[in-house]
Amino acid sequence: MTNLDEIDKSILRTIQSNGRISTLDLSESVGLSATPCGRRLKKLENEGVVCGYHALIDESKIGYGFSIFVSIQLDKQIDGTLKSFESAILLFPEVVDCWLMTGNRDYLMRIAVADLKEFEYFLTSKLTKVKGVASIESSIPVRQVKSGLARGV
Repeated sequence: MTNLDEIDKSILRTIQSNGRISTLDLSESVGLSATPCGRRLKKLENEGVVCGYHALIDESKIGYGFSIFVSIQLDKQIDGTLKSFESAILLFPEVVDCWLMTGNRDYLMRIAVADLKEFEYFLTSKLTKVKGVASIESSIPVRQVKSGLARGV
């Protein structure tokens, strides 16, 4: 774990809310001159604390406003089955998030599609055909209560 001082934490909070901020504006925001601020940011990037910059896209505005959470239980929890399942899932653009889980299910995924008909097609034509899948349980969210990134530092 990287030791962060208050300036590092302030840099992270600032870029977390605005990843496109200029180094000059960032330095003013955290109370440091531009050159040392830039060095600190580069160090945070090099150490993997900052692992990328991404645009947050409103999925509904590009035709994928229907999310479904899907829990998967595999028939075997052995390395080969896990790897095979994960390789198959990587090929499905409908799967936007996938986690290996503890508990009574092996994977939890979030699927983003246009509507229920498209989900049905994904489910019946793709997901059920993945080798090793023993059971599938889906849940349709009613409303998102909170969304965010990693806890603020």
